[in-house]
Amino acid sequence: MFIVDVLWKLFPLYTFGSETDSLSESILQIVPEEMASSTTKILCDAGESDLCRDDSAAFLLKFVAIASILLAGAAGVAIPLVGRNRRFLQTEGNLFVAAKAFAAGVILATGFVHMLAGGTEALSNPCLPDYPWSKFPFPGFFAMIAALVTLLVDFMGTQYYERKQESSSSNQAASEASGREETSVVPVVDRVNENKVFGEEDGGGIHIVGIRAHAAHHRHSHSNGHGTCDGHAQGHSHGHGHVHGISDVENGARHVVVSQILELGIVSHSIIIGLSLGVSQSPCTIRPLIAALSFHQFFEGFALGGCISQAQFRNKSATIMACFFALTTPVGIGIGTAVASSFNSHSPGALVTEGILDSLSAGILVYMALVDLIAADFLSKRMSCNVRLQVVSYVMLFLGAGLMSALAIWA
Repeated sequence: MFIVDVLWKLFPLYTFGSETDSLSESILQIVPEEMASSTTKILCDAGESDLCRDDSAAFLLKFVAIASILLAGAAGVAIPLVGRNRRFLQTEGNLFVAAKAFAAGVILATGFVHMLAGGTEALSNPCLPDYPWSKFPFPGFFAMIAALVTLLVDFMGTQYYERKQESSSSNQAASEASGREETSVVPVVDRVNENKVFGEEDGGGIHIVGIRAHAAHHRHSHSNGHGTCDGHAQGHSHGHGHVHGISDVENGARHVVVSQILELGIVSHSIIIGLSLGVSQSPCTIRPLIAALSFHQFFEGFALGGCISQAQFRNKSATIMACFFALTTPVGIGIGTAVASSFNSHSPGALVTEGILDSLSAGILVYMALVDLIAADFLSKRMSCNVRLQVVSYVMLFLGAGLMSALAIWA
C-alpha cells in the first residue's frame, strides 16, 4: 500500500514531464512523507506500543496501584478530619495552614503541568483529523470554560447556602425571642449554648451546623485577639455582633461550597487518571505512575479533608465525601483494567474524550487552587499579621508545586 501511494503521487510528475533533478527531489520529498504517514497510521490502529507490553506483569502492578493509591488517598483525607479534634492539626493552627499551602501547590501543578499538558497532548495527537483540532487551541479554551463555569457555580452555591443559613438563623432567633417572653430562664440557657464550639449543635439542615454556634466560635476567636494584628478585638464582639453574624454566614457558606466544588474537580480528574493507568498494559508506564499518583492523592486528599473540616459537615456527610474521594481513582483503575483488552488509546474518540476531560479538569483545579485555597489563605488578615507564617506558607506552596511538577518527568 505504501508503494502504491508513492507511485500515485509521482505519476503526475512523470506524465507531465519534469527535469531529472526535480524528479529526484520530488521522490526524496514524497517518500519520507509517506513513510511518516504510514507509521502514524500503524500506531493509531495498533494503540499502545508493544515495546514494554506485559499483560500479566501489568495486571499485578494494577493491584499494587489500587492498594497504594487507596491507602494514600484515605490517609490524606482522614488526617484533617481526625485531627480537627486534636490541637496540633486543628484548622485554626499554623501547622494546618502550612500543610494546606503545600497541598494547594500540588493541586495547582496538577492542573497546569499534568492535566492541561495531557489535554494538549491528546488533542494535538496526529491520529486526530486536522480539522478542527489543529485549527484552534481547544485545550486552553475548554480549561477557560471550566474555570468560568466553576466561578458561576461557586457564586450561585454560596448565595444559596447563605440564604438557607440566614433563614435558619432568623427562625431560630424568632423562636428564642418568643421563648424569652415566657420565661427568664431561657437567656441563661442561650448563653450556655452560645459558648459551644462550632459544630456541636445538632440543628442546621443541609449538612450545615447551626449558625449561632459558628457565630459564637467566631466571637470567641476575636475575643482572644485572633484575626487582628494588635489584639484590639477584646470585648469587641458585642458591639459588632450583627456584622460578625453576617460575616459568619458568608464564611460558613463559602466553606461548604468550596469543599463540594473541590471534591467535584478532584473526583473528575481522579477517574481520568485511574482510567489512564487501568488501560495501560505496559509495566514501564505503570511503575512510575504508582508513586506519582500515591503522592498526588495523599496531598489532594489532605486539601479536600481540610476544606471538609472547615465546612463543619456532620460526621456522616464528611465520611461519605472522604470515602467517595478515596475510592474514585481505584474504581477508575478497575474500569480501565476491564476494558484494556479492547481499548485503543489512540483512536480519535478516546483522544477527544481524554483531551476534553483533562482540559476541563485542569480549569476546575486551577480555579480552586488559586481562588479558594491560595488566595483565601494568603490574602487573609491572619497571614498578613504573621511574618513567620507567611514565609513558611510560601515555601510550602512553591515546594508542593515544584515537587508535583517534577513528577511529570516520570509520569
